This record gives sequence, structure tokens and C-alpha cells, in this order.
Amino acid sequence: MAAKGIQTRQNIVEKSMQLFCVKGYYNTSINDILAATHLTKGGFYGHFSSKEALWYAVYDEAMRVWRDVVFEGVPATSDPLERIQILIENDIKHKLGNQVFEGGCFFHSMLVELAGQSAALSSHLMRGFDQLAGLLCAWLKQADQQGRLKENLNFDAIARYIIVALNGAAALHACNRDPAILDQTVSELRFYVQQLQK
Repeated sequence: MAAKGIQTRQNIVEKSMQLFCVKGYYNTSINDILAATHLTKGGFYGHFSSKEALWYAVYDEAMRVWRDVVFEGVPATSDPLERIQILIENDIKHKLGNQVFEGGCFFHSMLVELAGQSAALSSHLMRGFDQLAGLLCAWLKQADQQGRLKENLNFDAIARYIIVALNGAAALHACNRDPAILDQTVSELRFYVQQLQK
């Protein structure tokens, strides 16, 4: 694909991500996307066969943006529990606090909107949350192998609880943009992770 085509495709993805976050996937029409990108229908369909195909590209871009934000500083430490703490703080304070996604967190917005609407899109979205849970479990297991955690912990349940807490904070923050919600969530999750330790 020529450089201009790549740039056009990226523009479609970025503008659509903004629209999906602000208006929702189902409330965003192809005409909304055309107006935001200044393209014709032919220009749009030259890059994407459907709005659903576009959603997958938007999801991939949202994942790229999310990874860049939440994994900043994680590779700098080999401590698995510190990695969890950094990821939590980055997700809460840097992703939500800095409003990385215009209109709110893309993943939270899609999680709420797609539930019961599209099995294919919901399943794709849940795979991302499952992968994050798997990563958190791996770090917890590593800390356990180092002899740092209490006995008989359910790592999968802990990982999923952290993910639920992160999404709950996203929902509350979307309602009123109160930074105290973010600070409290980081503080409470830090305390929670500390309670897992011997």
C-alpha cells in the first residue's frame, strides 16, 4: 500500500476510534466516519469492507495505544509485583487520568456497548482481557515461586479482580471525571496486592 493509502487508512482508524469512544460503535454511522475523514464512500470502502472490519482495525490501534501507555516502565523492573503495581498505576493515572482515549476508555466503552449485541466483537474484546489476566497470573506465579506470596491463592481470581477494579474505575471516572476516584483505586489496589504477600 502506498504511503498516502497507509496515511488515509490510519486517519480512518484514528477518527473512527474517537467516534466509537464518544458516540459508541452502533451509534456511529458510515456517514459519520465519512464526515470526520472527508472521504467518499468509495474512499472508505477502498480500505475497509465494512464497519465491522473497521472495528477490528480500531481495536488493534487501541491495543497499541494502551500497550504504549500501560507498559511504560514495566520492562525496567524484574520484580513481578512491582510490574503489577506499575501496570495498575499506568492504566489508571496515565490512561484514564490523561484521557488517552477521547470520550473515555475504548475498551470499557466497547465492553458495555457490545455485551449481548455482537458475539464476534464481544468475544474478540474478551480475548484481550483474558490475555491481560494471563499476564497478571504469570507475574503472580513468578512472585509465588520466589516465596513472596501467601499460600493457596487463586491467581486467576486475583487477576480478574484487578481487571474488574480497573474497569470499575473507568466507569466511575467516565461519569464525573473526578481524579479522586483514580487516586483511590490506585491506593486500594496497591493495598490489595500488598495483602497477598507474606
